[in-house]
Amino acid sequence: MERGKMAELESLETAAEHERILREIESTDTACIGPTLRSVYDGEEHGRFMEKLEARIRNHDREIEKMCNFHYQGFVDSITELLKVRGEAQKLKNQVTDTNRKLQNEGKELIIAMEELKQCRLQQRNISATVDKLTLCLPVLEMYSKLREQMKSKRHYPALKTLEHLEHTYLPQVSHYRFCKIMVDNIPKLREEIKEVSMSDLKDFLESIRKHSDKIGETAMKQAQQQRNLDNIVSQHPRISGGKKSKKEVCASSDLEVPGAQDLVDFSPVYRCLHIYSVLGARETFENYYRKQRRKQARLVLQPPSNMHETLDGYRKYFNQIVGFFVVEDHILHTTQGLVNRAYIDELWEMALSKTIAALRTHSSYCSDPSLVLDLKNLIVLFADTLQGYGFPVNQLFDMLLEIQDQYSETLLKKWSGVFRNILDSDNYSPIPVTNEEIYKKIVGQFPFQDAELEKQPFPKKFPFSEFVPKVYNQIKEFIYACLKFSEDLHLSSTEVDDMIRKSTNLLLTRTLSNCLQNVIKRKNVGLTELVQIIINTTHLEKSCKFLEEFITNITNVLPETVHTTKLYGTTTFKDARHAAEEEIYTNLNQKIDQFLQLADYDWMAMEPGSKASDYLVDLIGFLRSTFAVFTHLPGKVAQTACMSACKHLSTSLMQLLLEAEVRQLTLGALQQFNLDVEECEQFARSGPVPGFQGDTLQLAFIDLRQLLDLFIQWDWSTYLADYGQPTCKYLRVNPTTALVLLEKMRDTSRKNNVFAQFRKNERDKQKLIDTVAKQLRSLINSHHS
Repeated sequence: MERGKMAELESLETAAEHERILREIESTDTACIGPTLRSVYDGEEHGRFMEKLEARIRNHDREIEKMCNFHYQGFVDSITELLKVRGEAQKLKNQVTDTNRKLQNEGKELIIAMEELKQCRLQQRNISATVDKLTLCLPVLEMYSKLREQMKSKRHYPALKTLEHLEHTYLPQVSHYRFCKIMVDNIPKLREEIKEVSMSDLKDFLESIRKHSDKIGETAMKQAQQQRNLDNIVSQHPRISGGKKSKKEVCASSDLEVPGAQDLVDFSPVYRCLHIYSVLGARETFENYYRKQRRKQARLVLQPPSNMHETLDGYRKYFNQIVGFFVVEDHILHTTQGLVNRAYIDELWEMALSKTIAALRTHSSYCSDPSLVLDLKNLIVLFADTLQGYGFPVNQLFDMLLEIQDQYSETLLKKWSGVFRNILDSDNYSPIPVTNEEIYKKIVGQFPFQDAELEKQPFPKKFPFSEFVPKVYNQIKEFIYACLKFSEDLHLSSTEVDDMIRKSTNLLLTRTLSNCLQNVIKRKNVGLTELVQIIINTTHLEKSCKFLEEFITNITNVLPETVHTTKLYGTTTFKDARHAAEEEIYTNLNQKIDQFLQLADYDWMAMEPGSKASDYLVDLIGFLRSTFAVFTHLPGKVAQTACMSACKHLSTSLMQLLLEAEVRQLTLGALQQFNLDVEECEQFARSGPVPGFQGDTLQLAFIDLRQLLDLFIQWDWSTYLADYGQPTCKYLRVNPTTALVLLEKMRDTSRKNNVFAQFRKNERDKQKLIDTVAKQLRSLINSHHS
């Protein structure tokens, strides 16, 4: 029962599925029916489906037949109408055929014309296309022609611009043409050619500025000099109409126009080359090459010629080249963007500064002419001012100038040494005679001298000093002026200038002038008159030192009382020279005395003395009198010292003459003659040859001789031996050794010349007495030594 129900359900499901499939077949497009049919064959009831399908077909056939039967009469009527239309259609066809034949016959000419028109239109289109293509190509060809023309005329930067336009604007529009490809392939070669040619122009430019550096530097230094002059004119110009002239007005009136570096050198090659390399993407290569080449040129410029120190032009050319080099670099720095930078310039300047200073130190050391050193200093200052105007630091140059200042001082000292020598050698060492008021005022104007007594004296009269005093004084002032000239424009303070002048002047006084005076004083042929005049001259020069102090103060405006102000050592210099002259007078007098004493010709064996002093001694005393008469203008102490020194030397020399070993024997008569000469000396001392001695002070120079001669002539041995060693002894100045030597000389004479004296009692007694005295003298000598 249940099985039957299940079979019935399955049959119903199958029938429903087949119905769905049939509907899909009826409604589905034929192209998509495949999947539907597959579903039928996938099942097991396709036989039953086929039965249903045939039943459905039969149903549709019956419906068609019913529909045809319903419309059949209309169909028959339509056929009848169609038959009628066919006849009419045949007639129309014939007419159309005939009309077509006629139209074809008539349109043959038109077709031919149309073919011709078509051909013309085709040609017109081709021509138009050709014109369009030529319109694109001609600018390319024109641009290429323009490029070649620019290359030929060496207008490389415009050529590069043209090349850029050609490559990026024109060629891309016609890139499919073969000639364009040739152009494109040629562009790198053209760029390289432009690059090489522009580099060649740069090399020419570098060579040009190397040659023109001298002229550029000369021009720049002229500008700096004129600017300095202009500043001086502006600062010193007096006020007119309540105000100063403007700098512009002074400049216009002075006509200070000078061409600059850009007027002397064409910088366009370096600009073009820089632009070209920048466009080509090789700017860094260009910058490195430019800087490398300029460094090489800088080293060449900074190498001074070996003979640079010989003339100022040598230094000037050296400075011009350096200034020219850096003026060009400064111009490049400010007119290009980054070709050179401040760090590169500073590096070059540091190198230049060190090499320049080293060269100047070396070459200036060869210079012995102070005028050249001064000109060199002015040139260095101008050099420094010029470069400072372009922003370069120059403090080291001014520091180096202070070193050259020391050298300048040395050259001045050497020059003034010759000046002083000429003055001293040409001087007559006589007081300056004055015959009228004009000459008197002239001398007083040259040298600060005031003497009320001399002014009251009538003409003719004489200054106490000789001509070398005003000459030396004026030359010292000239030296100070020369020192001052060097300090100008060194940016030194008044105190620094004052200190520099004073130190140099001290060297002039203590070294140069002092040596010259010492040489004059020490030379062999100098006379006493000259020495006396030198003492007088140095005394007046010493007094003038305060006026030199005032002179320096006036030109530097630095008071002597200022802290750290150097004092002049002139007083010491002239005192030393005067002392040397005094010593030389003493030495000279002694030498003269020695020369007279060489003329002494004593007869040591004379039995009787002469009636007067020896001739040589009389001449010697006469010389001393005339000499000391010249000492009237000397300071009293100097004259007294000279006189005392001469008398002492005379006394000592006479004593040595009496006691010298060559005189082995002497008689009492010879001793008495010698006593006459000593009395002559004592008479000279008593006469007061030089004022100022008190009492018999000068006679004391001969006291040793006097006591010795009195002892022997008076034969007062008992007194001598009895009082020896006591402060009140009559013969206190007689040394027992001296007495013994002289006694031995007399004893030998007694023995040899008095052969028969032993037969005379008096002579024998005298001989015994001599022996006794000699023995006692030896005893005194021994006791003194012990």
